[in-house]
Amino acid sequence: MLINKKIIFAITGSISAYKSIDTIRRLKEQGAIIDVILTSSAKMFISPMTIQSACDVKVYTDMYDPPMSHIKLTQKTDLLVVAPATANTIGKFASAIADDLLSCIFLCHDKKTIMAPAMNNKMYENSRVQRNIENLKASGVLFVGPDTGPLACGSEGKGRMSDSEDIIEMIKTTLSKQDLKGHKVLITAGPTREYIDPIRFISNRSSGKTGYALAKTALRRAAEVILISGPVCLKNPYGIKPIFVETSAEMCESVLRFSKDATIIIMSAAVSDFAPIKKEPSKIEKRDKLTLSLSKTTDILKELSKLNNKSLKVGFAAQTGFEIKKARQKLIEKGLDIIVLNDVTEQGCGFDVDTNRVALLSNNEEDDKELPFMSKEEMCEHLFDYIIERYNQKYRDEQ
Repeated sequence: MLINKKIIFAITGSISAYKSIDTIRRLKEQGAIIDVILTSSAKMFISPMTIQSACDVKVYTDMYDPPMSHIKLTQKTDLLVVAPATANTIGKFASAIADDLLSCIFLCHDKKTIMAPAMNNKMYENSRVQRNIENLKASGVLFVGPDTGPLACGSEGKGRMSDSEDIIEMIKTTLSKQDLKGHKVLITAGPTREYIDPIRFISNRSSGKTGYALAKTALRRAAEVILISGPVCLKNPYGIKPIFVETSAEMCESVLRFSKDATIIIMSAAVSDFAPIKKEPSKIEKRDKLTLSLSKTTDILKELSKLNNKSLKVGFAAQTGFEIKKARQKLIEKGLDIIVLNDVTEQGCGFDVDTNRVALLSNNEEDDKELPFMSKEEMCEHLFDYIIERYNQKYRDEQ
């Protein structure tokens, strides 16, 4: 989604300036076109040559070299990002001071601006700095962070510049279409665990990557997001606090509780189909043979269908083979509106990877869509486009 997006990335005078190299490189890897502004104070921490060499970008430092650069740079720009943003720069922007290249660019720039503050915690908490931040927010400037933790000066508190991942997520949110505004989207992610004894359990290989990517995408597109997650080793999506569960029973209870006013429900979690009939209270000692008695877990999708709410329901069919007929049968049996089919045995698809190849199936075969091999993030964008089309069609037909 960042392909050919033109971003002015400004670096100001903070010890956090070196972190911006990683952010710029990641943005470029995802297709963004970057021009870098380096203030005179920033050059005390990082040189133009370092940025040019590490990131292969054009670096601007002087308003008069080339002449009118503060105007020319903003003419076809999609976004201005200031990371790190010092208290001095925040104050200049809030006061419309235009005494260097960056402050002039801010006044010429008519698109969105994102600032990532970085400073000592006492400076950040100062009432004048807070007033400047609130004034900028009121004028439409967006802020990401700062985070709380150890600071370069030896203090500890709120003032650390946000991680590259969070800054990039804010950039993607700002540049995304807002077509899910007004929607409440419930998403399940990850595996469940069904305990045999306090140590051992039955589970599966689901990493939760697809569900977390779906949650990020929905939030970027302005939805209210509820993420119900099994045990995963992933960072919480920026701006989302997941509801963590462990067993299929806990997953079912949470889904039924939070689904009542959801407009879109996406069941991407890999919920266990079977659970031990009895959980042993203590560790089962090692033995030559062990027989487990299993019972079928509650079918969450079938329980959802009993609620008769007007949500659009999306399920996943992770199969060992790209079998559209089986996936369509599941769509019908579970009362789904859409099912996402993928072959977990295909190289680069399925579990523990960042890519996938899927087919999107609906109740109308003419609307079925096979997507080529792509990143899970890209796949989620296509899936939400498909969901919006089906949602609008479904409720237009019911009127």
